[in-house]
Amino acid sequence: MAELLVMNTPAPDDYRIVKIFGLVTGLTARTRGIGGKFVAGLEAMAGGEVTAFTSEMEKARFEAIERMKEKAVKLGANAVVGVDIETSEVYAGIVLVSATGTAMVVEKTK
Repeated sequence: MAELLVMNTPAPDDYRIVKIFGLVTGLTARTRGIGGKFVAGLEAMAGGEVTAFTSEMEKARFEAIERMKEKAVKLGANAVVGVDIETSEVYAGIVLVSATGTAMVVEKTK
């Protein structure tokens, strides 16, 4: 994938906006398999972090961001700004992660 500037702030410092393409979104829905749920259940009984779910959420976040970036690059963007990551449970044990930002072309001013 081409070099892409990705940030959660509304505009990059030291860059001039050349063109705005609009919103791009990457989505993924994830769940744990039966083995992962079993391990998570054991971890939950012991207390503390449930690493089985943390690992799955990290994978989902990465996947959603990568899909958002792919859409931006297909449009011809070299930046995605104002990135927002959201999660929600869409069904028992199924988590939806979305990454949304504004795809644009920017150029360095300095």
